[in-house]
Amino acid sequence: MSTPADTQDDVSLSELKNKMADFAQERDWDQFHSPRNLLLALVGEVGELSEIFQWKGEVPRGLPGWEDKEKQHLGEELSDVLLYLVRLSDICGVDLGKAVLRKLEINATKYPVKLCKGSSKKHNQIINNSDSSSSNIKDDGVSYDGV
Repeated sequence: MSTPADTQDDVSLSELKNKMADFAQERDWDQFHSPRNLLLALVGEVGELSEIFQWKGEVPRGLPGWEDKEKQHLGEELSDVLLYLVRLSDICGVDLGKAVLRKLEINATKYPVKLCKGSSKKHNQIINNSDSSSSNIKDDGVSYDGV
């Protein structure tokens, strides 16, 4: 028997949004899906996700040494977080895909490669420690050339 994961490699945010809306509507759960309730559910799921890593110390990429059962559980909790996030953005009227692309652009401005490559410092630490040529980038990540 094939599962959805077997038949489709990529899933769009739009498809997830529609599936979540249908799921909630079929169960008459829209009445419970206020932004506050969805946010609290999301936070709870992030807590469950955190429990998986609690007490494990630093975990290398790829999770070497983890059993398949542990990885499956991780996938389930990651899915719960994503599903609540997609549902919250839908209920709030936020186009999550567009918001993510915009945020990536903002972060690219906040963290220019020439100033932050290999550094884990926050943008205000990078700007404060950089040469004067980058002093036109303010804490909001926007360049104010000529102002």
